Amino acid sequence: MSQPDAVVFDLGKVLVDFDYSIAARRIATQSARSAAEVLTFIDQAPLLFRYETGKLTRHEFFAEVVQVSGFRGTLAEFSSFFADIFTPIEEMVALHAELRASRVPTFIFSNTNDLAVEHIRSRFPFFSRFDAYVLSYEEGSMKPQAPLYEAVERVTGRRSGQIAYLDDRPENIEAGRERGWHAILHEEPARSRAALRALGLVQ
Repeated sequence: MSQPDAVVFDLGKVLVDFDYSIAARRIATQSARSAAEVLTFIDQAPLLFRYETGKLTRHEFFAEVVQVSGFRGTLAEFSSFFADIFTPIEEMVALHAELRASRVPTFIFSNTNDLAVEHIRSRFPFFSRFDAYVLSYEEGSMKPQAPLYEAVERVTGRRSGQIAYLDDRPENIEAGRERGWHAILHEEPARSRAALRALGLVQ
């Protein structure tokens, strides 16, 4: 396997932590459903899958949430409730900054949606410091489906062992390994740093 010269980061649970129960509680305050009920259709549910693969626009997603929850607020209120669930994982943000300082190209590779990306981009300056972004809602595919990995190779201009890849989900990592990537299961910042150090990418 060749030496990697680019690092591809998953976003959620790698660079930012998130908790959909925060959104569910806020949405429930203006809904006919409980927070637990709201959570069932916004966290890894078929409705979210359709939104995060670009099958629904923001307005269509909101309309379906209103239909199933009885949400009484505006789209702007919902957007704030739904997206404001993230906190940066500072050790990983610092690791990314070190890679950038060493001129290692870095990329975001995420199952996500436009509301989340808009919020993260506006709140967390580090997000703008990547070379490019491969996002499920723009590509119409989600990890671990092959088309999204093919998009990474197209966008980065790299294949196989040229790519080091960090993700917190084993099934996503396995799909990367099957393509010959240096795929690292992210469990804690110190381990991910050690894995990148072993590949000669950080000190």
